[in-house]
Amino acid sequence: MLSKLIRRGLAALGLATMAIAPTATALARSNSGPALWQVSDKDTTIYLFGTIHLLPKDSRWRTPKFEKAVEGSQSLVLETLIDTANPQQLAGIMAALGFSSGLPPIASRVPADKRAALEAAIAKTQIPRPMFDRMETWAASFTLLGVQFQTLGVEGEQGVEAVLRQSFTAAGKPVGQLETNQEQLTFFDRLPEDAQRQLLEGAIENPVEMKKQFGDMLQSWLSGDVDKIGNSFNRDLQSSPELRAALLTRRNFNWSQWIERRMAQPGTVMVAVGAGHLAGESSVQKYLQSRGYKVKRLQ
Repeated sequence: MLSKLIRRGLAALGLATMAIAPTATALARSNSGPALWQVSDKDTTIYLFGTIHLLPKDSRWRTPKFEKAVEGSQSLVLETLIDTANPQQLAGIMAALGFSSGLPPIASRVPADKRAALEAAIAKTQIPRPMFDRMETWAASFTLLGVQFQTLGVEGEQGVEAVLRQSFTAAGKPVGQLETNQEQLTFFDRLPEDAQRQLLEGAIENPVEMKKQFGDMLQSWLSGDVDKIGNSFNRDLQSSPELRAALLTRRNFNWSQWIERRMAQPGTVMVAVGAGHLAGESSVQKYLQSRGYKVKRLQ
């Protein structure tokens, strides 16, 4: 179900940027740490690392092999870059895409038995109630999810992308992106309304259940269980071909083409994207292998 995807999977797709981690000692119990791959030829090396976008403080996920890859990389490429010094830029894009006139009331976009939960979630945002009636359904989902995950103790500053970006910037290494903020949000803006409404239902699910789902997913990530991550995404997305194409397969194909072009230039690059993109039969690695590239798993 898509509601399960919103609870567990979008953190590993790099769009909703949210997650709940197991305890900080979880990595010590895992076998090898999050999965890391390498694509290389005689003068180019590209590391592929699957990420989780929000984590609690003191999360431990960096390993000696990963640190060696970071040290050897001349640049970092993420899915997208958010300008934290200029939040108005992202807010402006969100406002342009996420608000429309003539929409049905937000309460009518969920089943009757979920309207009380919707109203309770809206009240927590401290955003004027009439604004939600003007929000596109996907935008309302994101707004409500932001509040949900604040209550669960996760922080963007602790997420993998934020930590890596800070590390590369401090070392004077450039950081690039595969997609713009507008491109990412447009994926959701173009979703069919029924898919957006399922996202909205997922955004108001019980936080206890949400925490359990993310805990399971993150344990798989920490232990490098790529098969389990891939199987979860296959189950969650099979009911919506539109969502699968918009969030997963098209983006994976585009990114594999970017990597193929980059392989024509010498140097070493780390590409860090949501873990769901590096798992399953439609993964970035599968596309690259179909083009004849050798992809080696390092951990």
